[in-house]
This record gives sequence, C-alpha cells and structure tokens, in this order.
Amino acid sequence: MKEQRIEGLLERLLRDRGLGNHIAVVESVSGGFMHKMYKVKTDSGIYAVKHLNSEIMKRPDAQENYARAEQIETILEKNNIPIVPALVLGGKKMQNIDGQFFYVFKWQKGQIADWNHITKEECYKAGNILGRIHAIEPRKVEWKCLPPSQIDWHDYVQNAKEKDSEIASLLEQNEELLTLAEKELNRARASLPAMLCFSNGDMDPKNIMWENGTPWVIDLECLDYGNPALDALQLALQWSGIVTCDMDINKMLAFFDGYLKAYDNGFRGYGEIVGVAYTWVEWLEYNIQRALGNCMDEAERELGISEVRNTIHRIQYIQEMEPRIQAALNNCLR
Repeated sequence: MKEQRIEGLLERLLRDRGLGNHIAVVESVSGGFMHKMYKVKTDSGIYAVKHLNSEIMKRPDAQENYARAEQIETILEKNNIPIVPALVLGGKKMQNIDGQFFYVFKWQKGQIADWNHITKEECYKAGNILGRIHAIEPRKVEWKCLPPSQIDWHDYVQNAKEKDSEIASLLEQNEELLTLAEKELNRARASLPAMLCFSNGDMDPKNIMWENGTPWVIDLECLDYGNPALDALQLALQWSGIVTCDMDINKMLAFFDGYLKAYDNGFRGYGEIVGVAYTWVEWLEYNIQRALGNCMDEAERELGISEVRNTIHRIQYIQEMEPRIQAALNNCLR
C-alpha cells in the first residue's frame, strides 16, 4: 500500500476516533515480520498504530482468532500483567478503515532488548511474566495430541524449481533435514502433558519493551489457549539465543527459574519434548509461500526469501544443539 494512502487512512482513523485532528508525523517503525507498525504524533498525543497484514486478514478464521486474543488481553490486563493493550475506540479494539484493519496503542517508551546482548536477568524476568500468565487459569484437560505438522517439502522444492526461485537450491539441499525436523516436532507434540492455559507463545525478545529495567509485553494478537510446557520451552530457547544461533544454556535455565517461581505445575519432562524447537518448520513454510509469490508486494516477497534462509540456518543450528539442550533440561529441571 502506498505511503500516501496509508497516511490518509491513519489520519482518518485517529481523527474519527477522537485521538487528534492533525497528524504531525507518521514514522514507520519495526512491526515484526507480518504486520506494519507506525509511530503517529497528533495534536493530542503519540500513538503506535499497527496495520494488520491484508493476506492474514483474508483467512477464514482471522477475525475469530483476533477476537479471542482481545478477550484474553483484557483478562491479562485485569490480572496486572505488564502489557501494552490495544486501545478500545468506539467500543472496539480492532479498527476497520476502508477494509484495512488496525490496532491503536499508546506509545510505550523504552526499547527492545538487543538480541545479541540479552542478560540472564532479562531472561528471568521474561520467564516470570510467562509464568504469571500461565498461572491465571491453568487446568488439566483430557489428553489430546496437537494436530501434526504435514508439510510436503518435496512439492515445495519442485514448485521453487519451476518458478526458478532463489530458494530452490537451498530447499533441495535441506529437504532431508526438514523432513526429519518435522518428524521430531510431531513426536514431541505427541509427548506434551495434558494441560491448558492462557498462552503467549509469541512473547520472544522482540515483543517485550524495557523501560529502565521494567518489562512491558507488546504485540499480543497471538494470545490464545495453549499448552504451558510448549510455551515455556519454546520461549526459554528463544530468550537464550536459539534465534541468533548463539545459545547460552545458562540463560535458558534462568528463564525457567523465573517461570517456575511464578507457576509450577509439576511437569519436568522438558528433555523429552525438545523437538518442539522445530516449530520453526511452520514459520519456514509460511515464508516459502511468501518467497514464491503469496504476499502483498515485492518487499514482502524479499522478506520471505530472507526468512527462508535465516530459518533453515536456525533449524540446522537446533539440530546441532539438541543433545546439549536435552542434557541440561534433564540434569537441571528434575
């Protein structure tokens, strides 16, 4: 979408919702890998406005998923979890302007942790917040295996070849690894304990703002119900460096220290579910699709190509680190 049109939509949105009659500055800021975020200054304040990805909003379950996330967000706010919630404007959180969807937030001061310099203290605090979220309404449920991941890697290889895509050779070289990683993911999912809680599996370092050492959780559209063991292990790995392929086992354990201080359901079999780290194969599939043209524009296609490369490298690193991660979890979390 052209910047001139987006500025017009933002001006209408904020004016019509009573947040300012004049936009002084619109500044594009980092909004993650799916959506676009803008810092908007008006004559009444400073706001963060998230423009939701149009392709995602076309999905048949998108509105239902966002509505559920909004309900959980309100519950977290009432339980004093340090979050930055979307503003309720005109009785709604999600705003629709000409078929484009937005969330508006008060501008949160602070900065996101440097992925390459995350401290053990930050890992502890992040784990503690996740534990507090899980502790709100946890419950045991009848065991039910999560739906298995079913990705046809060979078909993607052939599709990429037919389109003479930049990612074709990379996918072909790693087809065996990706098939194995998906099998490990499905095996681990089948070994998860029968528990359910409020889930914020997207609470990685890019989604916490730090203001003078105080954490504030942002980007809450992925809130849902989920498995606490799955959340805890995946996020412990992300906070300890699995994303940058420079993992510190002690940071992983610091995350768990903070988590267990706030919430302990007695589960200790994390070493048996290390395969959940391969959830990245599903993020990889999404980006393969973007790289092959299922996207909004050329910029998103290029982002898809970049993320395919990054994610395959990450999966290779996880395979290398898996024995050390499993040993640490078995030895320290019993």
